[in-house]
This record gives sequence, structure tokens and C-alpha cells, in this order.
Amino acid sequence: MRKGTLRQILLITDGCSNQGEDPIAMAALAKEQGITVNVIGVLDQDIIDEQGLREIEGIAQSGGGISQVVYAKQLSQTVQMVTRKAMTQTLQGVINRELKQILGSHASIEHLSPEKRVEVMEVVEELGETVNLQVLILVDTSGSMKTKLQTVKEALLDLSISLNARLGNNEFSVFVFPGKKGEVDRILDWTPKMESISSVFPKLTSGGITPTGPAIREAVQQFQKRRSLKGLFTHDGDDDVYIEQSM
Repeated sequence: MRKGTLRQILLITDGCSNQGEDPIAMAALAKEQGITVNVIGVLDQDIIDEQGLREIEGIAQSGGGISQVVYAKQLSQTVQMVTRKAMTQTLQGVINRELKQILGSHASIEHLSPEKRVEVMEVVEELGETVNLQVLILVDTSGSMKTKLQTVKEALLDLSISLNARLGNNEFSVFVFPGKKGEVDRILDWTPKMESISSVFPKLTSGGITPTGPAIREAVQQFQKRRSLKGLFTHDGDDDVYIEQSM
């Protein structure tokens, strides 16, 4: 398997969307484009709105990703765990498709002998350290997230440090919703490190609507632009091999 690029949307939120397209439908669109959508719900107390929980789980399921609901103080380790777990899940899906092509439609990692399964998981682990990774982070800045933004910033800095210990290339971009003038604002363009968000986060304002669906739609469009732009500056045969999500 040639080295490719994993593409993820990481949505950090604490409530229900209330404007724009259905976020679950937008997550399905992302999956069709080979983008995994992971969702982290951030709690202050033990109580979480049932509708919000269903939406968090639905977005991740529709986007082929992972959802996790945590207290703000657990956010840093959860962001890292979810990102890496989703990478492994996607890579296992790719290998399962390869096995089906070679061994038939019923083949999967689970059907291999224990010895072969260990070998395959070693390949997955190696790919997880060497594959290129693009993560577009969507941060909910509606009113109820105001007290959590400092924790979100620290979690994203920790994620950048953790992932940059890998051999593969990393690229991050950060968007917030709602934006100052529209539904979504970009606060960090594609970069291998996220240190610069330290100066941006304190200036963020919170409040207003929660346009989660439009935010996911914008993230998908950003990946499409990124891929098109890369194609303009890449010679034939040199472009990235994108690892597509299994449907």
C-alpha cells in the first residue's frame, strides 16, 4: 500500500445546531469525499441535552468517525485519542477492502489467523505513524462555550505536539462557528503546527447561533480547495494518494 493522506474533520461542540443544513447530512457528504468526521462533546456538568447527544453520535456515525462526550478537563487527552483512533479505524477499513479484493467479499482482518492478524495490525500501526494527515478543526464558539475556549486552545496545542512526534506530515486548519460576520470564520490556515492559535483564541468572541451543518459544509469545501490547489502545483505522478473512507 502506497503512503497516502488521511483527512479528518474534528468538531468540538457542546450543544445542538440551530441554523442551516442538517449536520448529519453534511457529515455524510464529507464521508463521500473521503473525509472522516469526528465529534467531541464538551460538558460542564453531568447533564447533557438528549437531542445534543443524539446529534453528536449521529454526525460521527454518518461521517464514518468517532464521537466522545467528555468533561472540559479531559479534553486534551480525548482530542488526541479520538484523532489517533479514527486514523486506525480508517486504515483498518482500507486494509479490509484490500483483503476483500484479494480473498473475496467475506474476508476481513477479523477472519485472519492470529499470526496474520498480528502482522496486519503491525502494518496499521506503522501506517498510523507514517501516513500524511490533514485535520480541519471546527470549534463551536456559541455562548455556552465561552468558558471552555481556553481549554480547547490548550487541547489543540497538545494535539499538535503529540501528532508532530509522528514521522508522517501533519497539516492543521482551524475554523470557528458562528463567525463574526457569517456562519463560519477561519482563524488558522493550513500549517504543520498550531502554536499561533495562542494569540488568536483570546480575541475570539462567543455567542449567538450554532450553525454546525454550514460549518461542516465549509470544511468539506476547504478540503476540496486544498486538493485542487495542490494539483495545480504538482507534476503528474507526484501527487498524494488519498485514502478514501469505506462506505
